[in-house]
Amino acid sequence: MSTSKATTAADEWRGGWPVVLSAMVGYSLFSVMLSGAGIFMEPLGKEFGWNRTILSAGPAIATIVTALLSPPVGMLIDRFGSRRLALPGILVTTAGMSAFGLITGSPMQWYVVWGLFGVALVMIKTTVWSAAVVTFFEKGRGLALGLTIVGTAVSQAAVPALGNWLIEDYGWRQAYAYLGLIWGLGTFVICYFLFKDGFVSASQRKAEAAAHAAAVASKPGLTVREALCSSALWRLLLSSFIVMLTTQGLSVHLFPILTESGISRAEAAGMLAISGAAAVVGKLATGVLLDRFRPNWIGGLTLAAAALVFAPLMEGARAPALIVLAMLANGYAAGTKTNITLYFAAGFGGMKNFGVIYGTMSAAIALAAGVGPLVAGVMYDHFGGYNEFLLFGVISCVVGGALVMSLPPMPRWTDAEEAEAEAALA
Repeated sequence: MSTSKATTAADEWRGGWPVVLSAMVGYSLFSVMLSGAGIFMEPLGKEFGWNRTILSAGPAIATIVTALLSPPVGMLIDRFGSRRLALPGILVTTAGMSAFGLITGSPMQWYVVWGLFGVALVMIKTTVWSAAVVTFFEKGRGLALGLTIVGTAVSQAAVPALGNWLIEDYGWRQAYAYLGLIWGLGTFVICYFLFKDGFVSASQRKAEAAAHAAAVASKPGLTVREALCSSALWRLLLSSFIVMLTTQGLSVHLFPILTESGISRAEAAGMLAISGAAAVVGKLATGVLLDRFRPNWIGGLTLAAAALVFAPLMEGARAPALIVLAMLANGYAAGTKTNITLYFAAGFGGMKNFGVIYGTMSAAIALAAGVGPLVAGVMYDHFGGYNEFLLFGVISCVVGGALVMSLPPMPRWTDAEEAEAEAALA
């Protein structure tokens, strides 16, 4: 489907809302297992005697596998479209979630199952859904993509409570199976009837290739070589990496952090629901704030404020009010990191090679998201608690926020000549 016929954002939404809705639901399935990883740590640890390093290594493996397979999957999307990948991917992911209930206690089996699950996840990763959404939206693209990634917040809000109820009533093995069936099959039905991708055949793409190449060449922005020499982009990459590493590590371990502080499993699940609701606000509000106020300060202060998540959870700060504050800050911050990176990558790199620039950053962020939970688990086993990791998180968020606040004013990409001048001054 071409967006050229849609003269207004309202026109796009009249035809494209089913795609956004189904993409949001599909993206929520992508996040279910990572959102629920923490609630399974205690029952698995008790039954098999596994430490936090083993338990954290599984999600890390899946995340890294997904990141490594992203480029070839991107080529498959270009060739076959998102729908042909997403529908079988939903079913494979559903089966993979249920398969965790068959774990027998071997750490190697745990690693292998997570690795195979990472292969399944890549079929329903962010790119699959966003590639479909952008074919239906141009003028309303920002909001459409923002609502798509709200799917992760839906998982963060609903999975802990649902998963904990299933564990307590049916046991962790059945919880994996029921969670997969409830979320996976529901997602499949919705996407089967509503999800479209505006797929363009290879012959059509070939006919449009010359015009597209000319349009891309005329876009202002940095060359790949200039991007590699941009201190602003390197600062953005470092900030995104360290903040994602610690916040994703916290996200996976947040449930056991809460329960070990004396909060019941049911109360902890409710706390995470608060966090998920705040994530929706964060995802939708960040873009508005970045557009209306000084972006360096908005982005930097938002990332630095993530330190408010870690500090109240450290030993000696267990007051319920502070924990609620931490959950609100955690949710809001979790909803902003992707938006901030996208905004500044486009601002400092321009659109000429945006795919390469943001693709590189996205790969680094995915690596951080995979390593973060493992770092938290290793530190827990080494120090006998989470305090050291929480302190590390405070420092990382403050440093990450300071790096963004230190960025120079963004260039104004108005035409090719001005773009070259701005790049030379970077």
